[in-house]
Amino acid sequence: MTDEILKGKLAFLREAEQLKDVLRSAHTSSGRQESTAEHSWRLCLMVLVFEQELAGLDLQKLLKLCVIHDLGEAIHGDIPAVSQAAHPHKSEQERADLLQLTRSLEPSLRDSLLGLWEEYEAAATPEARAVKALDKLETLLQHNQGRNPENFDYGFNLGYGRRYTSATPLFQTLRELVDEDTRRHLGQQATEA
Repeated sequence: MTDEILKGKLAFLREAEQLKDVLRSAHTSSGRQESTAEHSWRLCLMVLVFEQELAGLDLQKLLKLCVIHDLGEAIHGDIPAVSQAAHPHKSEQERADLLQLTRSLEPSLRDSLLGLWEEYEAAATPEARAVKALDKLETLLQHNQGRNPENFDYGFNLGYGRRYTSATPLFQTLRELVDEDTRRHLGQQATEA
């Protein structure tokens, strides 16, 4: 391994640090906006926690997909789930941003990271579909756990990501449990209104 390859990897890691400052629309339980890096961290944690239930899937690939899935957001930021329909070119922008972010890496590593992102984006494998489902569930968990503004749209949660969370009995059951929390929040909002 040459010094130039190592310098390129360090340059990439310095740029990827931007993901720590990319804020999402979700709030933490203390009321501050969460970062995309925090979301990705808990997504990785979910894979580890549900490792037994995900038996038969490649754990290393699951974790790689979790780490890479939102990495392109380091450049142009996150588009909140409630606004994604208004951004039909989101995927193309994220891909371009990921290419920019990985430009200092040697081609084989850059292609590997881009390949993981493309696999996730296309939900092309059982691992990618599992990470898609967990990604949606993590978002819903944060919506329900966070100290949100009074006008937070909990109703959005009930339809969000169903395409992926309906894919297996595990994800269906997790979804039902998370939806119970959402309905509780909706009930509380109704009584406070």
